[in-house]
Amino acid sequence: MTIRKAVIPAAGIGSRLLPLTKAIPKEMLPVGDKPVIEHTVRELVASGITDITIVVSSGKSLIQDHFRPNPALVEQLRADGKTAYADAVEEVGELSRLGHITYLDQNGPYGNGTPVLNAARNLGDEPMLVLWPDDVFVAEVPRAQQLIDAYHKTNSPVLALMPMDPSDSKRYGVPLVAETFDNGLMRITGLVEKPKPEDAPSSYAAIGGYVVTPGIVEELRKQVAQWYEHRAGEVYLTDAINVFAAANAVYGQVIRGRWYDTGNPADYLIAQFASALAHPEFGPSLRNLVGG
Repeated sequence: MTIRKAVIPAAGIGSRLLPLTKAIPKEMLPVGDKPVIEHTVRELVASGITDITIVVSSGKSLIQDHFRPNPALVEQLRADGKTAYADAVEEVGELSRLGHITYLDQNGPYGNGTPVLNAARNLGDEPMLVLWPDDVFVAEVPRAQQLIDAYHKTNSPVLALMPMDPSDSKRYGVPLVAETFDNGLMRITGLVEKPKPEDAPSSYAAIGGYVVTPGIVEELRKQVAQWYEHRAGEVYLTDAINVFAAANAVYGQVIRGRWYDTGNPADYLIAQFASALAHPEFGPSLRNLVGG
């Protein structure tokens, strides 16, 4: 089955970036000349996704404003002779049409599984991509397309993986690898969340990208039902994946490309700096600055 739909959970408060995110959604912080969530949307559109659901919370209206077409602004810019700016504004609005972007308010218990389940109610029984908007990938083949290709090979859920330094294991979910195949594809039997380096079951980190199938959505439904019964804990996508993987095939795909995490101050600055250095206009000046 072709994957046509994707979910971007964007309801978090960005606590690790406060006070920067007190008034500005973390998804709207710039990386290069685009807000970080635009990088994710462009990646999805470039990979053939035609239905994007962005799950939001209060205070996230800037996201909708950014992608909403603005013909009046475009017309004003063209009348002022600012054609390049007009084209850029028009192109961002076109992403909303190409990706058929819709917005959904998050509703339910705390945890990153909740926005996935919220969106799944509108997406039916098709497999769907889930991408966090904290990540920027620079790759010849978009990360989303690499995940889609892996799903077509396996017809099973797929997690995006990247090689990691063992000392970083306490920051990530680390997969239990049962079998490896060509081109970075591997079968996994679960994830260990943030293990100590000596306890890490592999040298790979699960990063913000998934192909989620109806079986995992059903596990999320069970988790939410249990939460409403006991009102304790949180609902996590990785917990649902672990339960599903105990009895079903789940795969990981090592992503080819460069990954930038923007969810904390240090990594956000690295992403900004790397993007600026790669810019054809601004890069040379910044290199001179660093050299000085």
